[in-house]
Amino acid sequence: MNRREVYENPLLSRYSSKEMAGIFSENTKFSTWRRLWIALAEAEQALGLPITDEQIAEMKAHADDINYEDAERREAETRHDVMSHVYAYGLQCPNARPIIHLGATSAYVGDNTDIIVMRSALKLIASKLVRLLGTIARFAETYKDTPTLGFTHFQAAQLTTVGKRASLWLQDFYLDYLEIKRLADELPLLGVKGTTGTQASFVELFDGDLGKTGSLDAMLAEKMGFSRVIALSGQTYTRKIDSWVLNALSGIGQSANKMTNDIRLLQHLKEVEEPFESKQIGSSAMAYKRNPMRSERVASLSRYLINLAADPAYTAATQWFERTLDDSAGRRIYIPQSFLTADAVLDICGNITSGLVVYENVINERIMSEIPFMATENILMEAVKKGGDRQDLHEKIRVHSMEAGKRVKEEGLPNDLLKRIAGDPAFGLTEDDIEKLLTPRDYVGRSAEQVEEFITKYIQPVLDENKDAIAPEARLRV
Repeated sequence: MNRREVYENPLLSRYSSKEMAGIFSENTKFSTWRRLWIALAEAEQALGLPITDEQIAEMKAHADDINYEDAERREAETRHDVMSHVYAYGLQCPNARPIIHLGATSAYVGDNTDIIVMRSALKLIASKLVRLLGTIARFAETYKDTPTLGFTHFQAAQLTTVGKRASLWLQDFYLDYLEIKRLADELPLLGVKGTTGTQASFVELFDGDLGKTGSLDAMLAEKMGFSRVIALSGQTYTRKIDSWVLNALSGIGQSANKMTNDIRLLQHLKEVEEPFESKQIGSSAMAYKRNPMRSERVASLSRYLINLAADPAYTAATQWFERTLDDSAGRRIYIPQSFLTADAVLDICGNITSGLVVYENVINERIMSEIPFMATENILMEAVKKGGDRQDLHEKIRVHSMEAGKRVKEEGLPNDLLKRIAGDPAFGLTEDDIEKLLTPRDYVGRSAEQVEEFITKYIQPVLDENKDAIAPEARLRV
């Protein structure tokens, strides 16, 4: 069937990277199943079960050349994916056939593979977060001294700097990195726990030797590159682990949505603009438009990513006793799609932040239209130094501010607050005196120092630690 005649997942065809799609591919999944069966056989052999070197060698010889057609035909008959692949593997490995999957349950390959795949995906996400941290840090460093109007409630507030505002985005993604890195480092393997988590089948295999049964988990974990297994489980690992992981990915969506919302608002104000290519079209009707389509795409994907985290939470909350199967179909969808979405979000955010354009003249014009109000506290202090009464002058500033604001809002005229104050003899200040109090950099506090301190103390160590493992810059497909 022609691919244009059936639905294609846009996460694969438009947004996410080939690397992330590869991690969740069938080849990765089923070759991992086979590696787990090999590891189990090796551990069981080492603990004394009658498994030969020839059987293990035969399994290794066919670890990657998966006979999908045999497995698919068998699954059509049995409706059981794991046993279908056990059967298909056995066709390729007739000598090893009797010991493939010995003592194990479906969750042995299913759950352990999910953990292995999620750890690989978390490592890729971490590398993309590091790349994004570097991109935003460079932008924040470049504009750490550039004053800009701050907003609270999207109303004019005290000044900040362009770089300080970007450092707020940077800090959110840094917190995401810490959580993703923690999960990648600490995810436990399920190990081999049996049908209800008691390892009873392995106790039977080892003729009641509890010590051998207990050591099987540790041996398997080491073979699969894990430092530990989960301490307790039913047949499956607790689904809270899925919820932890997807909550961490949701955090990336939260950070990305916040940042790109800011960028969209700033682009409306014509202060900052996301990259816009020479032949890019902003609107099919309004040819002059430069819509923030990248930031809008991030907002859209981020909402989806945030909402996906609800599914594993409900799944964890509604599991029955030692195992139920109402988690299986959903997990096949929301785990890979969460990673694919987070991957796409980070790639687009990297593209945006590496090409942000700052319009300093527009920013300065807006500052100067609002700074008369911000300067009133300094003006008040200067007038008191010259002998004025603080309480009387405060009331006069309030009255003058209301009148100046009314003139701006109702008549569309320039803000004349400073002229009003200069013309009021109670202040004892000339226009030149007041002009000296209007330097924007005098109103940004420790913005530049905060940026420097944060990057030096928190971000640079991460960049240095990961300098050989930063994901390459992604090229957007649309």
